[in-house]
Amino acid sequence: MTGVQIRPVTADDAERVAALRRTVYGYKVLSPAATRHMITVSSPAERFRALVAEQDGELVAWGSGGLNTWTSEPGQGNISIYVHHDARNQGIGSSLSERLHQHLTEVGATRIRIFAQADGLEFARNRGYDGTRQMHFAGVETGVLPEQPPTPEGITLVAVDQLDPRQAYEADTAASLDEPGDSPIDAVDYDDWLGEVWNGPALDKSLSVAAMAGDRVAAFTAVETDGDRAWSGMTGTIPAYRGQGLAKLVKSVALRRCAAAGVTSAYTSNDDENGPMLAVNNWLGYRRVQTEYVLLRSL
Repeated sequence: MTGVQIRPVTADDAERVAALRRTVYGYKVLSPAATRHMITVSSPAERFRALVAEQDGELVAWGSGGLNTWTSEPGQGNISIYVHHDARNQGIGSSLSERLHQHLTEVGATRIRIFAQADGLEFARNRGYDGTRQMHFAGVETGVLPEQPPTPEGITLVAVDQLDPRQAYEADTAASLDEPGDSPIDAVDYDDWLGEVWNGPALDKSLSVAAMAGDRVAAFTAVETDGDRAWSGMTGTIPAYRGQGLAKLVKSVALRRCAAAGVTSAYTSNDDENGPMLAVNNWLGYRRVQTEYVLLRSL
């Protein structure tokens, strides 16, 4: 690793980390402000650790790891590693991997999840990971959308910035309970959610949309933005209100609001098992741009 320095990330690295992430993952959206928030705000229980690699003064890699504190299953950890294409095959990813796995072992992780593109599968499998499922990423141009569905009787549409955060939290956690995944999302602390999600700069509450049944959130879609790009952070419907097309409705409205605000492209991801949401996105015109593999390793 000639000329490479690996060190803890700092808030001042946010712009360069965001630029690196956009280079490696052109289909993901995370603004510099949201990156700074990710670096500086996390639950102490997560034991989050983030590292960067610099080569000849250029930031060329990121690595992070922490415990999943939003599940009731103990010992669940996550690792994220990405390296600039021009800096690969030099041992940078391996060095980050070794340090992060050691960290997670020390803080009590017993199982670790990682996402990998096809060209990263060998790297992950050589470190003891095995595939469980696939995550598909898709994009749509906001200027070309199907006709907006009608709003059902008894439903009103509001921007998420009109909600009380407790309303949004209850809807988010209720809709997430049956989200496909390796661990249930069933232990989300309100204060952690408030600091990491609601008060974070990633969430654009003016473009995010909720369908209200009286004073209760029946469905919602959370929009994150970075300049002319948007990301669907989460779209969900409360179980009692499913089957009415509300997810399709709120996402259709949100994409139109994005277009009016100067956002030209929007991206999202879906698990293979989430058939209803895949159908909504296909109807909206999303087209697949990448597939990532979800892999697990026991410690």
